[in-house]
Amino acid sequence: MLADQPARPANMLNIVAINQGAKPLTMQAPRPVPLDARAAGAALDRGAVALDIRAPADFGASHLPEALHVPASSSEFEQRAGWMLPPEGEIFLVAEDERAAQEAAFKLAFVGLDGRVSGFVTMHDWRAGGLAVSTLPQLSVEELWERRKSEGIGVLDVREPSEWREGHLEEASLMSYRQLPARLAELGWSPDEPVAVICATGMRSSTASSVLLRAGFRKVFNVTGGMRAWKQAGFPLTSTPGGR
Repeated sequence: MLADQPARPANMLNIVAINQGAKPLTMQAPRPVPLDARAAGAALDRGAVALDIRAPADFGASHLPEALHVPASSSEFEQRAGWMLPPEGEIFLVAEDERAAQEAAFKLAFVGLDGRVSGFVTMHDWRAGGLAVSTLPQLSVEELWERRKSEGIGVLDVREPSEWREGHLEEASLMSYRQLPARLAELGWSPDEPVAVICATGMRSSTASSVLLRAGFRKVFNVTGGMRAWKQAGFPLTSTPGGR
């Protein structure tokens, strides 16, 4: 019965504890409190994780340093957040507005993460506080094609093995975004090497890119449109094992 089971989510122990009554179950809609830049900065200083729930393009343009990115627009938002977030500790959200933050906290309650959310901050309020911001450069598939020919940029495919087997970029490396936080040392790239991250559409790759940035990688690029755009552009694919 235990053969070929998928990997357990990072917050599985938390879910089990709620099911067993060891941790409280949320009975009302969570309402994260708004934070100003000073409060959000203090949270980061004490080790809290900033979870940016905005769209990939918005995250790429400007985000809090070392923030994790899981777009709330994903149909798997709460599950993906469970994979990316550490098992314990404070979380605060980076959202467009209060409504978006409340909707995200409500979804996080389904996997028992809402109790760790201390509040939310908007990028408008963060920038108003004069605090530092980071960016995630975006690459179109056409730009990736040219850069692979001219400089040999590395490609990290963060889809699942079943998607990989249907076709992938030659010499790309495969590692599911879900496994990335625990397996960073296996990538084989140094923090100074350029890495383009790709998935099916550009959403999971943005999440994976935020993991790399948080780990100290300095030349990370998110491929917009992902493999869907790559196929539509008519660029070549391979079905050989490849990767490293």
